Amino acid sequence: MQTNGTATAAPKQTTETAPAVSVVIPAHDEEANLPPLVNRVREALSDLAAYEIILVDDGSGDRTRAVALELAATMPELRVIAHDQAGGQSAAVHSGVQAARGALIATLDGDLQNPPENLPALLAPLLDPNAPADLGLVAGQRVGRRDTLSKRLASRFANGLRARVLRDATRDTGCGLKAYRRSAYLALPFFNHQHRYLPALFARDGWQVMHVDVTHAPREAGRSKYSNLQRAMVGIVDLAGVWWLIRRRKTARPHEVTGGSGQG
Repeated sequence: MQTNGTATAAPKQTTETAPAVSVVIPAHDEEANLPPLVNRVREALSDLAAYEIILVDDGSGDRTRAVALELAATMPELRVIAHDQAGGQSAAVHSGVQAARGALIATLDGDLQNPPENLPALLAPLLDPNAPADLGLVAGQRVGRRDTLSKRLASRFANGLRARVLRDATRDTGCGLKAYRRSAYLALPFFNHQHRYLPALFARDGWQVMHVDVTHAPREAGRSKYSNLQRAMVGIVDLAGVWWLIRRRKTARPHEVTGGSGQG
């Protein structure tokens, strides 16, 4: 992994102040979508005192990396991470979260089908001062999907099968809009296509999962990186693997407690 275009802090945040939120955006061949996407993310988060945007170029063959670096040159809150070759969406998210400085992570896809205007609703439960200590993940669930009929039907079947096998109480795990605690995410077992199983994996580690309905938009530029057949082929193996992980889950989540004075 290479880090390119890492910028200084935005006017709202100094180098001494860690951002409250890091927005991680995986992108592969999305050069046309990046300028409007980043601008809409900035507008959606304008009420936050401190945030950063981490755009991960996952081995793009177009000008995605160049466009991202051009944006970063004028947007101090934007950082660019680059993969020399495509590793997939989960790998891109993982790289972004590893590089993030915020304790809270928000993610969305780089194709503008996840409207950034949903970010405040996703982050609000975690930013609430009275948020439950065990709230680990707020998962977006798309309503009014703007995909082709074949993709919607394939997604409905895959989500139904996954929900029956994993019992994760989630209608739509394929939605890229999510918010979660960085430390909790990094403690999860990592594997390719992990992003589709986050509700089950967070629950496996004892975290509470909340769901928020989010909007969806049609793709206006670029093209989808997956076919229905590709999703089905890898989905069967992944589902079996996650089922195994849940069966072997930890029985307790450690937390720090205050000890005595230490004096004999």
